[in-house]
Amino acid sequence: MPQSLPDASISFPMLGDWSIDPPTYFKLGPLNIHFYGLIIATGFLLAVLYCAKRSREFGMTPDNVYDVIILGVPMAVICSRIYYCAFHWESYRENPISVLYIWEGGLGMYGVIAGAILALVIYCRWKKLSIPAFLDMVCFGFIIGQTLGRWGNFMNREAFGYETDIFCRMVLTTPSGKVYSVHPTFLYESVWNLIGFTFMHFYSKKHRTYDGQMFLIYLAWYGFGRMFIEGLRTDSLYLWGTSIRVSQLVSAILFVASVTILLYNRFKRRPDPENMFVNRQKAANVAIVEGPAEAEPAAEAQNSGELPEEAEKEAKEEPEIKEDTEGKDSGE
Repeated sequence: MPQSLPDASISFPMLGDWSIDPPTYFKLGPLNIHFYGLIIATGFLLAVLYCAKRSREFGMTPDNVYDVIILGVPMAVICSRIYYCAFHWESYRENPISVLYIWEGGLGMYGVIAGAILALVIYCRWKKLSIPAFLDMVCFGFIIGQTLGRWGNFMNREAFGYETDIFCRMVLTTPSGKVYSVHPTFLYESVWNLIGFTFMHFYSKKHRTYDGQMFLIYLAWYGFGRMFIEGLRTDSLYLWGTSIRVSQLVSAILFVASVTILLYNRFKRRPDPENMFVNRQKAANVAIVEGPAEAEPAAEAQNSGELPEEAEKEAKEEPEIKEDTEGKDSGE
């Protein structure tokens, strides 16, 4: 079965007797603007705006978000390409230079996440920011991008699943009349991520108790969904010489690991919310503001001629010491 059918018309029998045949790109002067890239760019922009808007809730600033993008975008692209090519090497063995032909497609989502995290770690070390707190903020950008980005697969008629007669199947009809009824796995993942984002958004507002918590929830949620959805796809990357789907294996590992840590923190560690990076920053700012304020009463007392008790005592004792000294000097 083909892994992409860019010329096929699309229909969903559960929604009625209709079909659409959208183009994969449109022309803007001499340029071909692909809907896939446009949708990815839109998801990226929304992710950045969301993270910037909520950045202060995690102890960051909008500038931190904008700055990390400069390093994060190229590293995410490079790592995602490495991830894809490493497990699809047979397609590049004869012409290794084609690894650089990124415009021909071939990126891996877990490579994107790995590259973005690597850039984030470097940036946080440089700026002395909390890595777990930054991850809590950035994971919202990940899931927003994944929710919208899958619709780029829809426009390209790719990343779908095996043939099926399930009620929510997607029907692809080629120009030659060949019909494929398949699992719309791009839709499954987009809806799953949208539900996850909604849950994470409201949960983080009132129930986040430690740095890294939302990132762990993201890994658990995304990993659990991807673990099952990946098993339906026809374009999976496989572990070398095996029938093990790489993304399915990675998803399972991330799900188990993140849930284990979440449960440990919930029932054993029980972290104090006051230790979160944003709360420590607030406490430090309060201390800076209150420091000069504590010195004001003493300054006012000095200006008004009133002295604190200890200073007043020293002032009373000073003449006696002076008097004894003068007595010794005169030989008495």
